[in-house]
Amino acid sequence: MGSGQTSPRWWSVASDAAPDPAHPAHPAEPAEPAEPAEPADADLLAAHVAGDPEAFGVLFARHRDRLWAVALRTCGDPETAADGLQDAMIAAFRRADSFRAESAVTTWLHRIVVNACLDRLRAAKVRRAEPLPDDIDRALGSTGPSGHDRVVAGGGASADPEQQALRGEQRSRVLAALATLPPEQRAAVVLVDMEGYPVAEVARILDCAEGTVKSRCSRGRARLAPLLDDLLGVVRTEETESTSEAAAAGNPAADPHVGPLAPRGPPAPSGADH
Repeated sequence: MGSGQTSPRWWSVASDAAPDPAHPAHPAEPAEPAEPAEPADADLLAAHVAGDPEAFGVLFARHRDRLWAVALRTCGDPETAADGLQDAMIAAFRRADSFRAESAVTTWLHRIVVNACLDRLRAAKVRRAEPLPDDIDRALGSTGPSGHDRVVAGGGASADPEQQALRGEQRSRVLAALATLPPEQRAAVVLVDMEGYPVAEVARILDCAEGTVKSRCSRGRARLAPLLDDLLGVVRTEETESTSEAAAAGNPAADPHVGPLAPRGPPAPSGADH
C-alpha cells in the first residue's frame, strides 16, 4: 500500500487494537428527535405581526375556552357573548402590533374581550336581568377551573340526574343574578370571583385602579348576596379552597386547559383582514 493511501477503517474491528472512538465499530442508534417546544404566547403574537398566517389561530385556540367563559359570564347570554368575543378577536387580530409586552398576552387578550363585551352591553343599554336562553346549561358547560364553577356548573358524568338538575338551576340563578349588576361591576366580579384573577391583574385588564376593582367587587357582592343568600355558604367553602389553590399555582387564568367549549361557543378563527 502506497504511502499516500489511508488504511481501511475496518482494520480496528479485526485486530486486537483498541477501536477508534471517533469511528466506533457499532455506531449508536440515532436518538429520536425531541418534540419542539410550544411557542410562547408573545412569540405567536410576534409571528402574526410578522405575517405568519397560522400564528394567531394557534394563539386563539390556546386560550379560546377561557376567553369564551369570560365573555359568556360578562354578557350573560351566548349570543351577545359570541358577538363580543368575535369583536374582540377581530380587534386583537388587527391591533396585534400594539402589544408592548408590559403585561402577559393573556392579560392583553382578556382586556380586549372584556372591553368588547362591555361595549356590547352599553350599546344595548343592558342594566337589568334579562330572560336566560333555554339552553344556558349547554352554553355554559363546565368551562371554569375554579370551585365556583363546581358549585354552580355541576359535577361530571357520575352526578345523578337530580343533582345535575339542581346544579343547572343554581347556575342559571347565578347568571341571572350577575345580569342585574352594572356591566363594570359584573366584569370585576366575574374576573376576581369566578375566574380567579388577582386584583392587581384585574386592574390592568379593566384599566383602572386596584381600589376601583375592590370597590366594584364589594358593591357587586352586596347586590348579589340577597339574590344568592342560600348558595353563599357552599360558595364560601369552595372559594376558600380555590383561593388557596390559586395562591399555590399562580394565576389559574394562564392555564388554557379549562374544559370543553359548549356547542354554542365562540366562532372558530377565520381569515380576518388586517
